[in-house]
Amino acid sequence: MIGRLSGRLAYRAPDHAMIDVGGVGYLVWCSERTLASLPPKGGAVTLWTDLLVREDLLQLYGFETLAEKEWYRLLTSVQGVGARAALAVLGTLGPDGVSRAIALGDWNAVKAAPGVGPKIAQRVVNELKDKAPSVMAMGGGEALAELIEEPSSDTVAKPRPATVPKSSAQSEALSALTNLGYSPGQAASAVAQAAAGSDEADTSELIRAALRLLAPKG
Repeated sequence: MIGRLSGRLAYRAPDHAMIDVGGVGYLVWCSERTLASLPPKGGAVTLWTDLLVREDLLQLYGFETLAEKEWYRLLTSVQGVGARAALAVLGTLGPDGVSRAIALGDWNAVKAAPGVGPKIAQRVVNELKDKAPSVMAMGGGEALAELIEEPSSDTVAKPRPATVPKSSAQSEALSALTNLGYSPGQAASAVAQAAAGSDEADTSELIRAALRLLAPKG
């Protein structure tokens, strides 16, 4: 199983890219968002990957983050959702958007992806609603993994982010709420709503907003 590729971008097409790894070119199918995040030709690339194996097909799919890869895996576990539909959902919403839509039960957001009809969108939300908290919680560890172990100048690796991604703030807020006794489902829904209200909110702001949403009404 090929779990990750690090190399140089040989070329980029509308739905896939070729990654040159030590002189071997790997064709990797990606979402629109992941393709848009790739550097210019010749730039350093690291992608998490999933290998689809069939009797007549070997196809490699690539993801910018572990959260994106996990959502791809979960989306394709839903009956009627193939690899292309899963990439369409991820390309339309991004992994954070998928987490938010499923935590909130917003199947209309899922339906916005090309080729995904209302029945499939509702099935995705219904079958994966309990999985959103675990994927949202991946953000903190993922951010840490990307920030540690700076590569040497001759190592091909993904450029390190200058700031911690917002997915880390969401995962930390989710953890804080579950530690306060809220169920993972309640916490995920509240954090998703809070994040929708402010894309730039940090952890403390998300927690305060989520607690307001969770407070008893009346």
